[in-house]
Amino acid sequence: MSAAGEGAAEAAAVQEQSPRSGRGGLLINVDNGGTLTDLCVIDGDRVYRTKTITTPYDLAKCLFEGLRKASRAIYGKEDLQALLLATEYIRYSTTQGTNALVERKGPRLGVILGGSLSAAGLQADAQQQSLYAALVGERAQVLDAGLAEEALETAAVRAVNALASAGANRIVVAFGGAGRDSAETRLKRVLLRKFPPHLLGAIPILYSHEVVEDADDGRRAWTALFNAFLHPAMERFLYNAEHKLREYRTRNPLLIFRNDGQSARVAKTIAIKTYSSGPRGGAEGARALAAHYGFRRLLSMDVGGTTTDITLVEDGVVHTERRGRVEGVATSFPLCAVVSVGVGGSSIIKVQDGTIRVGPESVGGAPGPACFGLGGREATSTDAFLVLGLLDPASYFGGELKIDAERARAAIEENIARPLGIGVELAAQRMEQAWTAKIADSLRQYTAITPDTTLAAFGGAGPFVVCKVAEAAGISRVVIPGLAAVFSAFGIGFSDIGHQYEAPLASNDEAGLADCRRVLTERARRGMFAEGADLEQCLVQLTLRIARDGGEESVSLAAGGGLPPGLPGGAHLSLALNAVKPIAHTSLSGRFGQTQVAAQAAGTRRTMVDGQWREVPLYRAEEQAGGAAAQGPAVLEEAFFTCRVERGWRLEINQAGDILLTRC
Repeated sequence: MSAAGEGAAEAAAVQEQSPRSGRGGLLINVDNGGTLTDLCVIDGDRVYRTKTITTPYDLAKCLFEGLRKASRAIYGKEDLQALLLATEYIRYSTTQGTNALVERKGPRLGVILGGSLSAAGLQADAQQQSLYAALVGERAQVLDAGLAEEALETAAVRAVNALASAGANRIVVAFGGAGRDSAETRLKRVLLRKFPPHLLGAIPILYSHEVVEDADDGRRAWTALFNAFLHPAMERFLYNAEHKLREYRTRNPLLIFRNDGQSARVAKTIAIKTYSSGPRGGAEGARALAAHYGFRRLLSMDVGGTTTDITLVEDGVVHTERRGRVEGVATSFPLCAVVSVGVGGSSIIKVQDGTIRVGPESVGGAPGPACFGLGGREATSTDAFLVLGLLDPASYFGGELKIDAERARAAIEENIARPLGIGVELAAQRMEQAWTAKIADSLRQYTAITPDTTLAAFGGAGPFVVCKVAEAAGISRVVIPGLAAVFSAFGIGFSDIGHQYEAPLASNDEAGLADCRRVLTERARRGMFAEGADLEQCLVQLTLRIARDGGEESVSLAAGGGLPPGLPGGAHLSLALNAVKPIAHTSLSGRFGQTQVAAQAAGTRRTMVDGQWREVPLYRAEEQAGGAAAQGPAVLEEAFFTCRVERGWRLEINQAGDILLTRC
């Protein structure tokens, strides 16, 4: 990946499979973060990128501002209509759901439990207890599914009224044990009569069996709770954005990039699969990066404004859990094993009981760090890096966002220096140390650090002090993609349009398998038709799920193949059908360790290095020839990220603009 162009709408050229082959058209990838929203527009062998500040009060505003900026980069003038008419697909991901859970900001959930499910059963460990307290609290009611009709109606009305009075604005119904689906269905008929959804003020009610088929009652209930928590914000924004895009006569509906690595229409996407979809984009990019450079074990940290999202690619495979976890709690869906830590460039840093605490609260893009001058008064890591001389107000954010060092100093003085009784510069150093330590500790907690572990650093804040993070984590090699600041958006470009359908076998024999395959094939045919594809155009994969006491295993089935021999008696069998319509992908270029030349400094920057102010060389990444190399200490900068290369580290920039940092 190599950079070219100018300003905050700077273009970046990459080698890739041309999207103009086949049906043709531009491909737009959007990654909406808590502080910044990133866009990549893929046009043949070029990638145009830009960033815009996230507007949490109206996410469509920052989306369209980013699209307008991209049109200026491509056409030399703003022409949103031309851009959208030339676009084949728009793929969108967001960390809004992740951030909402990290910060515990969302709807007040109520829950109606029955059968073998109880509130205590949903709080089996400390993590479940913490999440249950934050999402549900005391808003829980228990119903006896065996009540006669009139008694059930009376009990159901009382339960809903009690939950509404307790402040619930969304209700989840989850029953457990034998007959759970029929019990939920029976209650649904009662509640539709008593609380018809067409009435103003009706509380949305979600039934767990309609969200997912899972024999584990607790896991299914938690999946429904998470989905209910994430659903309202996702629905409001995504349909609003899709409606506005239709006004410009876009070719195809907006596609949502999901945590499972595929994309689909808004109307065909379940809310929980948007959780950590942005980080999954980074994971897909990391997988391509690992394959291209031969990194066997690539640990990635995507540091945005609110969170640091950690993933692992090992032997070419993104670390994924069959029963994916959300904040440590198992769900019914396979999800990328992303850990989102509440630390980013906009994380609030404060003093608590004499100790510096980083996050998880964030100032986001509005009001943003104090140095943004948009009304923020809290101290953040961005303010600290500005005070320590790493950031330059003239070049930050491609020169489009003017940051104010005096506002940063004032926020650090008020929130950190004065409570600790130290000077502002020392306070800023300790802020950096606390910020670095939290990220490094999170990397070590995520996985064992081995000699062959390479750290990939991306996101707008990922490269800042990555050498210090790597040292603290015990890692000696770091790769920074040339498109680091928009790498999750770039990674979305490796996704296709896909859906998975799953259902239990009615009987554990060949007839049961054939019936289930027939039902799923028809569902897939209808589902992919809604995505604009015939099933014959899709790659189809069948997987048999075998669940029994003590675990679960998956067996791939050939087309038309039967049940494998030796199935355990009494096992619960289900069939999953995965249908994928391939679309154009990008590809990578460039190599490390080839012809090397001395990196050309654009001047110097006065910054704090190991507690001392020093004038160090300043290297602008986009101005370097392929094979450029230099030794730290130095500052490496491009339009959307800045990196301090520490003493004892060596940097190399290849022809594609990717950066390798190696500890000497």
